[in-house]
Amino acid sequence: MPDTSRPNSLDAFWMPFTPNRAFKADPRMVVRAEGMHYYAPDDRAILDATAGLWCVAAGHCRPQIVEAIRRVAGELDYATNFNVGSPSAFEFANRLGELLPDNLDRIFFTNSGSESADTSLKIALAYQKARGKAGKYRLIGRERGYHGTNFGGISVGGIVRNRMTYGPMVVGVDHLPHTLDIKRNAFSRGEPEHGGLEFADALERIIALHDASTIAAVIVEPVAGSTGVIMPPKGYLKRLRELCTKHDILLIFDEVITGFGRLGAPFASQFFDVKPDIITMAKAITNAAVPMGAVACSREIYDTILANAETHAINPLIYPRLPYDAVRDFTPVTVFARAPFVLIRRPGLAADNLEALIAMARAAPGRITYASWGIGSTAHLAMELLARSAGVQMLHVPFTGSAPAGTALQGGQVDVMFIT
Repeated sequence: MPDTSRPNSLDAFWMPFTPNRAFKADPRMVVRAEGMHYYAPDDRAILDATAGLWCVAAGHCRPQIVEAIRRVAGELDYATNFNVGSPSAFEFANRLGELLPDNLDRIFFTNSGSESADTSLKIALAYQKARGKAGKYRLIGRERGYHGTNFGGISVGGIVRNRMTYGPMVVGVDHLPHTLDIKRNAFSRGEPEHGGLEFADALERIIALHDASTIAAVIVEPVAGSTGVIMPPKGYLKRLRELCTKHDILLIFDEVITGFGRLGAPFASQFFDVKPDIITMAKAITNAAVPMGAVACSREIYDTILANAETHAINPLIYPRLPYDAVRDFTPVTVFARAPFVLIRRPGLAADNLEALIAMARAAPGRITYASWGIGSTAHLAMELLARSAGVQMLHVPFTGSAPAGTALQGGQVDVMFIT
């Protein structure tokens, strides 16, 4: 039985991408860091030649960053972004947009590079569905690609040992060939001379197999990182951009490693002068001092998804588990914009705002009915508190799935649906 009661036991921590038994038999520890160096327990300096995992771009323990974290933790340690905003999040998104290529200034924040990769794939699929092309569901990655360790990322990724344990993963995925060509491009400096168009044109063969009408997006690292730092051959990224534009396919650049100056430009897309539709980022976004990532997309993608979502009173990225089919056909749909909830009325209900609904409930106590959907009983509890604070009675109609709720709403048995 391993002894995990001792404060210095190594047993409990399951280390990622590490042979745990070998490490714990002969551990290598660092206890502090400063600038470009880690420090061992004996105060021996160790050069951090890879900047952590390509993430500590500004050096370790910079006083400005340490102080900023301390200050913010003392002012506002946490605030949900579900229908509640904090000024710093908006300011950061705006400033980040100024660094990104033109028009890629709609920012969705995440907690890691893996989450950024999966979020970019979800955005791509949501966009295709929002513009009436739900049949475009396939995702194209690349051999030897790395897009994190979540299911979407390992599905489009192409590193065998990251994939082989987990079964079929996400369906509808195919892979471009990798661009490492030792025979022709060994000892290249910068972009290799050979194979750029050839490797990119492999996308045409994939399109011929599946048809462009089924392909939502292509995702690649501009410079492959975890597989060995492979520079793209000359013309490769531009050719991918041309083919994706030609066939109406989104192009996603995974810039979790290359973002924030890794190549000398803010992002690799600017260094190579190729603009994708979506960019993922993490790592150096906070100098790795705070777990964080982001996905930047074009205004056209953002506007299309939100236009469709607001028509149906739902943002599929914020409410991924909402019984969407139950409410998508409401005509008209009214959103009562009072954080942190959304109310959707049935067709024909006279109340078109929250105040009118409360007035109607006061005039006919117990006659206004509502169904609730949310996490656990949160939606029902919040509606009860709202009704009691307003001094009104409403009748809760429980349901166990989207179909009963949709039937009740469309049939007029329920007046409003309450969502958290």
